[in-house]
Amino acid sequence: MQIGESFVGGGMEAAHINSVIGERSGPVGVAWASALAQPTRGHAPFVTIIQPGLAVQPPTLFVNKAGIVGERHAEMTWGAAQAGVATGVADAVAEEVISPDWVGELVLIAAVWVNPQAADAKAVFANNRSAMRNALLSGVEGGAKIGDMLAARDDPWNPFYRPR
Repeated sequence: MQIGESFVGGGMEAAHINSVIGERSGPVGVAWASALAQPTRGHAPFVTIIQPGLAVQPPTLFVNKAGIVGERHAEMTWGAAQAGVATGVADAVAEEVISPDWVGELVLIAAVWVNPQAADAKAVFANNRSAMRNALLSGVEGGAKIGDMLAARDDPWNPFYRPR
C-alpha cells in the first residue's frame, strides 16, 4: 500500500488530493469496493473515467472531500477535477510512477478537494492533474520525510490556517 498527498495551486481553484493505492486483493481493494458500495449524503464515490465508457487504469475511485454545493460545484468536481485526476493517473502510468505491469493488480482511491467557490474549470483541471500525479509520486517515495516533518513542527500552517 502506498499513501500519497499533494496540494497544487492557489485560491479557489487549488487542488488537494490524498491517494491510497494497493492490490485489488488486499485491504485497499476492500476499502475501494466498500466505499463504492456505500455512498453517503453529499459524497458519492465513483469510478473515474478518462472518456465516457473508458475508465482510467488502475481503476480509480474518486471520492469528493467537499459535499457538493450547487450545480457549478458539481460541474467543477465531476467534470474538470475528475478529468484532471484521470489524466494525472494516466500521466503516472505513462511515466511509470505506477508500473504498467502492475496496473491490472491495483486499485486507487483519490480523495479530492474542490472548493465550492471554484470558477475556472481549466485551472481546476490543471491543478488536479498535477496534484494526482504528485500524490502518486509522493506515495512511491514513501511520503513526507521524517526530518522535514520534524523541522516544520514549530511552524505548522496550511492554506486555510497560519498562526501569527
